[in-house]
Amino acid sequence: MSFDLNVVSNTPLTPLNDIDEVAMLFLNQIGYFPKGYDPKTDVTDIRDSVPFRLFVEFFLGRPDKAWVVEDLATALGTTKATVYRHINKLKGFDLLEEMNAEDAEGNPRKGYRIRYGNLSKAWNFTEAHVQVAMENYRKTADHLQELASKKGDRHAKKR
Repeated sequence: MSFDLNVVSNTPLTPLNDIDEVAMLFLNQIGYFPKGYDPKTDVTDIRDSVPFRLFVEFFLGRPDKAWVVEDLATALGTTKATVYRHINKLKGFDLLEEMNAEDAEGNPRKGYRIRYGNLSKAWNFTEAHVQVAMENYRKTADHLQELASKKGDRHAKKR
């Protein structure tokens, strides 16, 4: 699975007290919504969109519950493919975990929830991925500098 997160300079959203506003800004900052996201449905606000409602109403609203894709699609009035697209984006941040669940009829299915049922704990995984990625960038930058220095030394000797 790929790990893909936007990291942008930001100010903590702690002065804000509206969960919808904080969630919308946060999800936008980390790249959950595509740049310039415009919901393709008849919703008038991003807060009414499938990806926003999926995260806030379902995953944050009931973090202890494992949600079945078919039930989410029905509740959100969308297709399973759309729900999977947004779930995969959240899985790409390593915020979701798969669990055994039951669908609306009581049948066993694969379900999804925020890792550990707690966004703060789940975010620890995201931070660990960022740290590893940054360490790997550092190694590559150091290696690139070393190669550039060697190439510069070779050119100096030819002159």
